[in-house]
Amino acid sequence: MKNLPKEKRERLILVGVVTIIAVIAIYYCLIKTQQSSASAIAKTIAEQKNKVGSGERLIAACSDIKKNVELANQKLTSIEETMASGDMYAWVIQTVGKFGLERKVEIPQFSREVTTDVGILPKFPYKAAVFNVRGTAYYHDLGKFLADFENSFPYARVQNIEMEPSGSSAANGAADAEKLAFRLEIVALINSNAR
Repeated sequence: MKNLPKEKRERLILVGVVTIIAVIAIYYCLIKTQQSSASAIAKTIAEQKNKVGSGERLIAACSDIKKNVELANQKLTSIEETMASGDMYAWVIQTVGKFGLERKVEIPQFSREVTTDVGILPKFPYKAAVFNVRGTAYYHDLGKFLADFENSFPYARVQNIEMEPSGSSAANGAADAEKLAFRLEIVALINSNAR
């Protein structure tokens, strides 16, 4: 470069500086904006792939969801078949009375039902019937009866249990002295859809 005249040297330096400025301008104006645009497009593509994957998983689960709904409807129908309907007094005598006899619990007294609304949820499709029940049983038999009853009848619950010695006379024997007299309320949902 020392052999070149001063004017050519300055022009060559000027061309070099302009070239560097042009390359920098091209990089920032064209390449950098294209890279930003490409990264935004790549991000959008990744988001769309995630949405498609979620949609495919939901579509694949649709048949399982339908099966679960059908099973739940079948289970509800089978439960509704055993729910109180029609003559409530006859239902409580047949259902609870038989259930008690199978578990060595004597239940000679059933009250007529008192029908109430169930205030658990708005627009709840069932009403409730409350029955007062009195009987006698040994402590362990009564406990087994209560546990089995609430497990066997998911639509019913026992509340307000009162127990006291049955007051058996000595003529009935010492074994009857261990019996309890009980009073309780059974709250059962009423199947209004019964045919």
